[in-house]
Amino acid sequence: MTNQSPLLSMSPEEVDEFLAAARSDVAQQAFDCSDRQRLHRMVECMGDSRGMVRLGFADTLGRIGSPATPFLLDALLNHSNPVVRRASAKTLTLIADPETVSPLVHALLNDEDTVVKGSAVGALARIGEASVQVLLDILASPDHPESTKGHAAWALAFIGMEAKDYLYREINSDSESVRTAVVGAIAKIAQEAKEPQAFNVLTDALNDASETVRCEAAAVLGNLAHKPAVPCLVELLHHPSSETRKAAALSLMKIKDQSALAPLQIAYQQESDAAIQPIIKLAITQLERESEESDWD
Repeated sequence: MTNQSPLLSMSPEEVDEFLAAARSDVAQQAFDCSDRQRLHRMVECMGDSRGMVRLGFADTLGRIGSPATPFLLDALLNHSNPVVRRASAKTLTLIADPETVSPLVHALLNDEDTVVKGSAVGALARIGEASVQVLLDILASPDHPESTKGHAAWALAFIGMEAKDYLYREINSDSESVRTAVVGAIAKIAQEAKEPQAFNVLTDALNDASETVRCEAAAVLGNLAHKPAVPCLVELLHHPSSETRKAAALSLMKIKDQSALAPLQIAYQQESDAAIQPIIKLAITQLERESEESDWD
């Protein structure tokens, strides 16, 4: 027997035939979306022990779309089998119905299974703009663990351009977690859309009151190799926060602007933290190597 609800009492062969018939009806646009028993059984079959069978039912239910949504939501929120809950969340990702935001958030916040949580946030990310405000609310709340906030931050970054109006507003949030996540999400906008406003926001974030936000901004500017940020990063080499100095040095190393070499050498001589000195030295070495290689070009 397959790993499915006792309700079914279907052999693997019967499950395969059931899937093939559903696929055929959907392909021929002959599927009866009012057949509640059939839709319920298809969701139950996503508890099958065979991954390809689960995928087959998920794909078919995804093609059916909205008529399948109530059955998927009921399974996501109430099914005792985590395999079914996981598959239901993944199928809701295919449907991407804004009306499912609230139950998906409930699963993210309350399900005990980490895969269900990850699949739920994947669906929220796929839904897009309709999920943005609730993701920001999760980040701003002191009641949620860092793991959940990490999921929310990832989803915001995935949504990207659709969320930009919210992101540009929330860079001024009172919440450090929100501002940190916003920096990460705006970095994607800067990378993909090359929006000047995105780069300006990231550069301004180097002066944020939060060490975490400053370091995140420095990291993403380094990854983006944004040379106009070099003067601000050079200033951070003398910041009271050692983690900020470290982040600035690593960012300058990635940007590879030779104008940062002399300031890095001065910072190295003045650095009092033995843990930060090797980081600055590494940045200097990398820039010197870049300079030598360019001399041979």
